[in-house]
Amino acid sequence: MTEAIKKRSVNIAGHRTSVSIEAPFWDALRDIAERRETSVNALITSIDTGRAGNLSSAVRVFVLRELQKN
Repeated sequence: MTEAIKKRSVNIAGHRTSVSIEAPFWDALRDIAERRETSVNALITSIDTGRAGNLSSAVRVFVLRELQKN
């Protein structure tokens, strides 16, 4: 099973950057943001604040951990 990587532009701390992750991760990220009553940009900003490596990887790990909680 191969999922295409989707690249999207986001605003983090007032600057634009891009995040490249697979479509299912974007879908899950939108769902998490909706449940938290926040925007995807705000959620990615909070992920960015606590990350140690690549932003796209940090987003994937965040989504995985959130899904494991359920």
